[in-house]
Amino acid sequence: MTQSPPPDGSRMGPTRISTLVVTALAAAAVAWLLISSLYYNRLPPLPWLPVVTLAGLAVLEAYAAINTRGRIERRPGRDPVNPLVVARFVVLAKASALVGAIFAGFYAGLAGWLFVQPTRAAADDRPAGVAGLVASVALVAAALWLERSCRVPERPEDEREPDDWESRPGRP
Repeated sequence: MTQSPPPDGSRMGPTRISTLVVTALAAAAVAWLLISSLYYNRLPPLPWLPVVTLAGLAVLEAYAAINTRGRIERRPGRDPVNPLVVARFVVLAKASALVGAIFAGFYAGLAGWLFVQPTRAAADDRPAGVAGLVASVALVAAALWLERSCRVPERPEDEREPDDWESRPGRP
């Protein structure tokens, strides 16, 4: 007996790439509009702290993906994984992918605007803008990898339990 998803659609599925792309495009448009409508020269230089934070999160999630996959597959020398931890990692991965897409779009819009501006201030902010874009894309990739690593692997046919409750041994 296989379970079907709830009729209200409340089942959580994998993150859709199309959702992330649309989110990033919307964030890029908002960033471009905000930066072009404001007086850019009155803004302080772009900070590097968000770039470092995004890159650090990407590294941590990539490590969690490697570790979790090994524990789910029960590789030698690895402790079994707690299912609640895996569920928390999935939620973290889904949230990080969305946040990473928002930041990637924002940094893409900002970097695009900085490259068309001939001012010295824009030229000074370009490295931080490009690094922010790279770190954001790395976070999205690491989050999707973590989400994929949390999937339960398929068991071979001979190890699967019978689908029919009535056919199980010991049942009348």
